[in-house]
Formats: sequence, C-alpha cells, structure tokens
Amino acid sequence: MALHRPRLRPHHQGGAVTTPALFNAAPTAITAAGPRPRIIGLDLSLTSTGVALPDGTTYRIKTRAVDADNRLVLIRDNIRRALATHRPHLAVVEDLPITANSAGITGMVHGIVRAELADAEVPRALIAAATLKAYAADNGRADKAQMAAAAYLAAGVQFPDDPGGDRCDAWWLRAAGHDWWGTPLFDLPDAQRARLTKAKWPVGVPRLTR
Repeated sequence: MALHRPRLRPHHQGGAVTTPALFNAAPTAITAAGPRPRIIGLDLSLTSTGVALPDGTTYRIKTRAVDADNRLVLIRDNIRRALATHRPHLAVVEDLPITANSAGITGMVHGIVRAELADAEVPRALIAAATLKAYAADNGRADKAQMAAAAYLAAGVQFPDDPGGDRCDAWWLRAAGHDWWGTPLFDLPDAQRARLTKAKWPVGVPRLTR
C-alpha cells in the first residue's frame, strides 16, 4: 500500500479522492497496517504562530513588532522550510477571527502562508476557533487552560512555554486533520468528532492506494 503525496516541486505527485460517511469529500480511511498521512497544524498569528509538525512536535514562530514587515518574511521562511522538510499531505489552519481588526492583522499572515501552501500544492483545511474548541473540549468557548487539559486527557501531552495556547491549538488542528482523514490519533466521543463537519475541508486530497 503506497501513500501518494501532493506534488511539492520537484518531489511530489498528487492523488485521488474518496468520501466516507461522516465528512464530505474526505479520503478513504486508512487501515491500521498502513502508513499515516503527514498532517501539519497551523495556528497563525503575527506575534506567535503555533505549528504542529507531522511527527507531533510543536513549536512557536515568535516575532517582534520592531521587525515590522520582516515579521512576515520570518513566518513565511519558517513555514516554507517546514513544508519542504516534512512534505505534509494536508495542512489544517485555524480560520480567520471574526473581529475586523484581528482578521486584518492575522489576514496578512494567512495570505503569505496560503501562498506557500499553494506553491507547494499542499491541500489546506480551515477550522473556526469555536469549532476547534467544541471538537477538542466539547465547549465552543473553552479557554486555553481547558484546551490544554483536554489535550492532556486525550493523549497525555503538555505544552511548556505556551502562554497563548498557540502550540496547543496547532496540536489540536493536526489532530482534527487526522480525524477527518480517517486516522484518529486517539479516541473522542462521536459528538465531538461530528463538530468537524462545520470546518472547510479541501475537495481534493491524497489517499492511500493498493
């Protein structure tokens, strides 16, 4: 069984699409014997972007206001390296906030990161913050401490040096991607998993083929 990957110039080749029952336009569930897809979680922010790599490692991309527009360059270059190194099959991104001011600031980061994902031909999903919280903690208004506690209960993970919860959110975004793909990282109640139907999933993603 071979895992087909999106084409990351010059190394990747795209795959086909299937649809399981719970989500629209999702790929075929992967058997226990097959390899897991590589999924990256991105909680984008101009000041502190949370990243969850396909191997489960999390970190923050921290920038300073004094660096002005070079903050965008720093974030872009870091994401570019992560995509080239880990070659993800899917990127799961927290969607833009509703408030106009925050959306405008974070929107600049979304623009450069989405451009990198498009150039690398990595399909991306968007999950609203409230949907992610409802999926993770069964509470659309869960705070950072509740999200971290839910991660510990689900998988025994902790996130030191994560005051804003950026690493934790990125970790949950990656977990959501695995749930949608059909390769959940841990057990969650079906009601919480069903919250992911509200997310914006890509129409075409790679899949396992025999």
